Amino acid sequence: MSAAPVPYPPSKRILDKAVSLALLLVLAPVFAVVAAAIALDMTFKPRDRGSWLYRERRISRGREFDLLKFRTLRHDVLERAEGAEAHARILEADTSNLTWAGRRVLKPWYLDELPQLFNVLRGDMSLVGPRPWPPLMVEKQVAKGLGYRNEIIAGWTGPAQVQKGITESAGYVELDLAYVEGCLRQRGLELLLMDIGILWRTLKVMARGEGLQY
Repeated sequence: MSAAPVPYPPSKRILDKAVSLALLLVLAPVFAVVAAAIALDMTFKPRDRGSWLYRERRISRGREFDLLKFRTLRHDVLERAEGAEAHARILEADTSNLTWAGRRVLKPWYLDELPQLFNVLRGDMSLVGPRPWPPLMVEKQVAKGLGYRNEIIAGWTGPAQVQKGITESAGYVELDLAYVEGCLRQRGLELLLMDIGILWRTLKVMARGEGLQY
C-alpha cells in the first residue's frame, strides 16, 4: 500500500521559485564559462562533439519528467546506451566515457547539474529533497520497501549530496529518510531554514570544487 504524498507547502514552493531564479541570474557568468569550455572542447576534440544538454527520465513524487544536465558523456557513449534505461551517473563512473569539459570542468564543481534550476522553475522538482532517480531504479527501491521517491518531490540537492565520505548507499537512504521525516514534522519557517541550510552547504561544496575528481 502506497503512503500518502508528502506535502509540498506553499512556503517551500515560493522559496524554490525565488531562489532558483536568483541563482540563475547570479550564476549567469558561470553558465557563460561552462558554455565557453564546452565550445572549446568540441572545437578541438571532434569525438566530444554533440548536443550541449542531456535529458534523462527521472521520478519526482511519483511523476516522470525530463531531468536537464549539461552533457558530460561523449555522444558515441550515449548512442551505445540508447535503448536501455539511461542513467548518466553509471556511465560517468568510467572516466574514458567523459568529454574533456565533463572531466575537467563540469564534474569537479557539479556544474553539469546547473540546468536543473530550470526544472525547479518549471515545478518538476524542488531545490532540496532526495535526488530524482530513473524509473527502473525507483521500482527496485520500492520493491525493497522504500517508496519515498514516489511520495516526496525530488531535489536539485539534498542532505546526502552535502555529506562527503559516505560510501554505502544505506547511508544515503538514512539521510533521505531523515529529510522526509523533517518535512512531515516541520512547517513554515522551520522547513525553510532546514532547506536554506542544505542549500548553503551545497554552494560551499561547489565553491570548493569537492565534486567528482578524475
